This record gives sequence, structure tokens and C-alpha cells, in this order.
Amino acid sequence: MSSRKIVLGTILYPSGHHVAAWRHPSTRADANITAAHYIDAARAAEAAGFEIAFISDRLGVPKSRAEALRRVDEWSHGFEALTLAAAVATATTRIGVVATASTTFNEPYNLARQLASLDLISNGRIGWNIVTSSLRQESDNFNPGPDFDHAARYARADEFVDAVLALWGSWNPDGFVRDKQSGVFFEPDAVKTVDYEGRYFRSKGPLNVIPSRQGRPLLVQAGSSDSGKALAAKTADVVFTAQTDIVSARSFYQDIRKRRTASGKRADDVLILPGIFPVIGRTTAEAEDKYAELQDLIQPDVALSLLETYLGDVDLSGIDIDGPLPDLPVSNSIRSRQVLLTELARTEGLTVGALARRIAGARGHWQVIGTAEDIAGQIEDWTASGAADGFMLLPPTFPEGQDDFIRTVVPLLRERGLLNPGPQTGSLRERLALPPLARNRPSEAGRNRA
Repeated sequence: MSSRKIVLGTILYPSGHHVAAWRHPSTRADANITAAHYIDAARAAEAAGFEIAFISDRLGVPKSRAEALRRVDEWSHGFEALTLAAAVATATTRIGVVATASTTFNEPYNLARQLASLDLISNGRIGWNIVTSSLRQESDNFNPGPDFDHAARYARADEFVDAVLALWGSWNPDGFVRDKQSGVFFEPDAVKTVDYEGRYFRSKGPLNVIPSRQGRPLLVQAGSSDSGKALAAKTADVVFTAQTDIVSARSFYQDIRKRRTASGKRADDVLILPGIFPVIGRTTAEAEDKYAELQDLIQPDVALSLLETYLGDVDLSGIDIDGPLPDLPVSNSIRSRQVLLTELARTEGLTVGALARRIAGARGHWQVIGTAEDIAGQIEDWTASGAADGFMLLPPTFPEGQDDFIRTVVPLLRERGLLNPGPQTGSLRERLALPPLARNRPSEAGRNRA
């Protein structure tokens, strides 16, 4: 565990991370199509000193029971992640904005210039959450193309990231002299041809968007399968992970750092941020009552449909929901989450129905219900024991869930010396105390891999 302060991020979701949040009296029923909702949440997190506002995304509507699909707000939201990131970035000044984009249904050149443009617009505050896309319904929205097998998706992702890094490295911003008198805009060595040639991608380059003050957007990776961890260890600046307890979180943390070292990089140059789903009350009983109020809003078909998605797009029709979770075929989609939820069901002795209700809020992330003092203490335990470098907040509801955490837990973390005393300035990389990037060094790792 490094001596840096812990990192806090918030997941910008529609009405909240609980599947029934949109039904709660404190939330906006139209939050999913209201840009101001996301901007307000990001601004509140920024004012509280959070480093990251995280925008998730998927490229399709998951397979679901028709009745269940009608009863949730999260699959019908009106914003593509990069578009929403632009709105949030221009409405904030300090907080980093991490946007999700797929390596399976994009081309490196287009995505590299979109993200680099966002990084310029935000003055160096953009991160890219690298996903391979996991749902068959996503694949069905595109022309036949890449192999959708889990291993093939990650092999493609590995090369995709190499190509993007090469393109981002094609310009040296120090070479821009912009000398009106001589008529020279940039020096001859300010730009390099990329000539990327791989198995899946090729790009002559250079990119036609120059770097921001940050050098390049941060790389964020959220996969926890072996393939996901290998990609994270090789490329990621930040790893977003789902862990349900401190023991598994510590094991994951140590695994990533060992893989990082084995890849020839410094272990301290990657930050590991588990998700946390906190329900906060003035007393434990009050917190439990708040959680029960949300649980009472869950509709059975909705919970079961959500479980089917997070188990890897499986069909649980005909399964006894009052019985144990049956053995499932290995998922080709959300493989690491399938393993996590299967282990959770076995460890806690949950029936299928109970598991569906158990994950309706945290979705397999760390769920903690209690007072602000309890939650701050547990956060300190996780970070002190080498289980996390910080946390991604999954507010049960917006704005109340995030506001509760900011109002009650954040001051306690500051009192304990775990957080910076106030909002920090600088690029996202600087805010996270990550090492500066070398100038004008296009990636060589993926060149001529065909």
C-alpha cells in the first residue's frame, strides 16, 4: 500500500445503483434522460474532492423478460458515454471524467481521436474505461465482424489498446512553437508516423488530434477474469473491480500488483478501486430500515432478470427460485461476475430468489449498511490492509445516496487523514499522483504483430 491519499470516484447512474431506485420518493423518474442530473452529481462530487466521475455504457438492451424490461430505467437512458462525458467535462473544472468505450465495436483511430479530443476539451481530465462488450445483444447490433468469444475479445482488446497508445504517442506537444514571425507552427520532430500493423488493426497515423496537458487519457480496466486481469496489469492506470469482502479484495489487489511487476512495470503505478454500495443511517437500525425500504420496491421479475444478466446472460426460466443456484455453463460474457455471484450464493447459502434480491443494489460489489462511523472505519481497514487504493462509490439513489456519503463519511475520512484536505487541481493523472508520461514515445508493443 502506497503512502498516497485514497482515491474516491462516483459512478454516474440514472436514479441510483439500486435496481428499484427510480421508484424511490427521493429520486427523479426522468433522471435517465436528464443531462443536468448527471452534471449536478458530478459537480457535487467535484466539490467534495472526488477525483473521478465514472460513466458506464453498453451498446444494446440486454436479453430480458419483457415485463421486467418495462420496469427499470437503466436500459432506456438517452446518452452515449462519450457524448455525456463531453457534457460533464464542460460543466466541471477539476474532477476527472472516465467514459466507457468498447474495443470490440470500434476502430482504434476513431476512438483515439474522440478520446484525445475530450482530453483537450477537459484540459487533461479524461479517462477511458476499456471494455470488450459482453452481451450477445450488443453483438447483434453490428455487422458480422469480430469473433465474440471471450478469449478472442480480449486478444483484440490487447491489440486495440496498443494501437491507440501508438496513435496517442504520435505527437510531441513540446514541438509546437507556433511562431508567427518565422511561419513555423511545429518542429519537424514533433510528429511521427505510426505505421501500426497487427492481426486485427492497422493504422498509418499520425493521429490528427494532439495531446492535452495530461499527455493522453488515463486507461481504466474493469474486467476481473484472468484475461481481464492480464490486460489490466499490462495497460491500466486504474483498475475498477467488484469484490464483496476484504479477503477477496486483498487477494485481487495482490494479484494485480504481482502481474504488474511481471509485466515489467512498477506495482505502485496502478490504482485499484473496488466498488462500494453504502447505505448510511444515523444508527445501524436506521440504515437497515433505509435499505429495507429500497428492497421493498423490488419487483420479482426485475430482480430475476438482473440476476440473469449478471450471471452472464443466462436463462433461469423454469428454475426453482426457492432452491439453490444450479451449476451454470461458463459464461462468454460477464465471466468474472458469474464466478463472483456463484461464490456469493454458495458462501451465504442463498437461494436463487435471495441471490437476485441480494445483488439488486450492489450488483456484486461491496455492500455496507451502517453508520457513517462504521463505514469510514471499514474503508480505513480496507485501505490500510492492502485491499484498495480507494473506492468507486455506487450511490443507492441519486442525489440522496451520494449526498449522504459526502455529508457524513467524507468528513470522517478527512479527519482520519485518508483524503486530501480539499479539492485538488491539475490533470487527472496529476490528481491521482501517477507518474508523468514520457514525451513522444509511440508504443512499440503492438507494431507489426501480424
